[in-house]
Amino acid sequence: MTASPLRPEKKPRPDAADRILRATARAIVHSGAVAVTMSEVAEEAAVSKGLIHYHFHDKETLLARLVEWITRSLLERERSALADSAPRQAVDDLWRWLEGELGRGHIRVLNELSEWRGELVMRSIRESARSRRVAAASTVEHLFQLLGLRLRVPSGLVAEVVVAFMDGLAVSSVVAPEANPRASFDVMWLALLGLAE
Repeated sequence: MTASPLRPEKKPRPDAADRILRATARAIVHSGAVAVTMSEVAEEAAVSKGLIHYHFHDKETLLARLVEWITRSLLERERSALADSAPRQAVDDLWRWLEGELGRGHIRVLNELSEWRGELVMRSIRESARSRRVAAASTVEHLFQLLGLRLRVPSGLVAEVVVAFMDGLAVSSVVAPEANPRASFDVMWLALLGLAE
């Protein structure tokens, strides 16, 4: 019996809701949340406007689900950032993760949607902010543990600073693209490491 030739495995195509969320994030990065239309999202996702309304009902619901989707993805990647880190590479691994997030533009999307006035989006943004602070506290604790250091202040306070810093870098990447975010990152972490015993 002869073996059948190996065929390249096809990657499964993301489902329609996932494609719509990805397209919405890209559209907001490009046009801004206020300017994004369902037509633009439909074109970007290669779906009909009717399919967007089927999955998300209206723009408010779409944006609220987008906040949840971005937050889940962001936090999964953050948890993975230091998973296999050695102490000597830990800060660099954290930078690589943040650099990827800045390039993706999703932190910027969360920043922009934090100004949205609809109640559904505001609730999702508040939960996102809470989840990001909890994750940042865990990341800070893990980093300090890897480095054999102990914080002199609660990790939750440091997490507030870290999240605000990341949000600021996301804004800076737009208003001052010539700035060096790695230098800012290094200065911030040097300052935070000074809080160690």
